[in-house]
Amino acid sequence: MRNPVMLSAGVLGISHRTLRRVYEAGAGAVVTKSIGAEPRKGFKNPTLVDLGVGVLNAMGLPNPGVKEFVKEVEALKRDGVCVIASVYGFRAEEYAQVAGELCDAGADAVELNYSCPHVSQVGLIGQNPQLVAEVTETVKHSVSKPVYVKLTPNVTDIASVAKAAEEAGADAITAINTVRAMAIDIEFQRPVLSAVYGGLSGPAIKPIALRAVYEIYEAVEIPVIGVGGITSWRDAVEFFLAGASAIQVGTAVYLKGLSIFRQITQGLKRYLERKGCSTIEEIVGKAHKHSSSPK
Repeated sequence: MRNPVMLSAGVLGISHRTLRRVYEAGAGAVVTKSIGAEPRKGFKNPTLVDLGVGVLNAMGLPNPGVKEFVKEVEALKRDGVCVIASVYGFRAEEYAQVAGELCDAGADAVELNYSCPHVSQVGLIGQNPQLVAEVTETVKHSVSKPVYVKLTPNVTDIASVAKAAEEAGADAITAINTVRAMAIDIEFQRPVLSAVYGGLSGPAIKPIALRAVYEIYEAVEIPVIGVGGITSWRDAVEFFLAGASAIQVGTAVYLKGLSIFRQITQGLKRYLERKGCSTIEEIVGKAHKHSSSPK
């Protein structure tokens, strides 16, 4: 990647044109919408609500299916875009099939979505270390590209799940996906989302994501990719200090537009210069050196 600031899955990620726009706006890499073996319509509206402190969504993993989406990946690679393909499935073989086809189309890496909070079959995978290991190992045997594992925060011990992914061969951990949540309309006296429950993203979940990255960094040797509520270069610095080697930005694109990528990368550059650092690696995990938290 040309810089460590990536677009996260699910945002402007369904066509090569929108993903190319993000890359041209300064992202170091783009992560696609989560793609499955078959086309999926997703849930009926309403699927998204802005809560002020964050965004709540329950899209239901809508996507055109891998057979159609390989064309988008091929187009992205022709345009020179660094692309990570997000993959979901309902069993290990589906993950492996989709990951293989997207890697064959040119994806530089795959990110396994084990953590959709509003599609139960997918979310349950990320809550079970044994299933995480099984699917990760199956995919690793099927592709030659790097495999990232995206984890759910909706667990009691995220570090143990990350460790299971590492032992199964994962090349990196992405943390975190959205937090399971809901909203209720007091006039209609019913849940706002058609699916009732959804995933909360944005500034409200940043402290949760930061804690998860910090814990995972202490548990694994592989790189951690931090995501969740990053809306400024200051937020990004916190994640690097907590142990992230790269970050992803999603809701901030909705809140601030595509200029957010250059805002963050330029802010990071100024921060490193001020601290006398030449590379981002010099600050990765540095907060742990000053930690007095119990082991």
